[in-house]
Amino acid sequence: MSTQKTPWYVYLLRCSDASLYTGITTDISQRIQEHNHSKKGAKYTRGRRPVILVYQERLSSRSLACKREYQIKQMKKSEKEQIVNDYNFLTI
Repeated sequence: MSTQKTPWYVYLLRCSDASLYTGITTDISQRIQEHNHSKKGAKYTRGRRPVILVYQERLSSRSLACKREYQIKQMKKSEKEQIVNDYNFLTI
């Protein structure tokens, strides 16, 4: 039996109206599919499709992911945009 825990991710999506949506998941690909194509996607994103992934952060537990999600949701939009810009700069 493996003792390795499934990682959790905090992610930011860019919606079609340029707004940002923050969420957590264990499977980013599946979650983006849900946001774009199913009723399982968040109500917020359903009216703002398509959405694209603009930031992801890997964490070791759901608890840490929830705390980080809350922290990001408390930020001003300009601060969230800075996270996205920094992330895109690092991934180029």
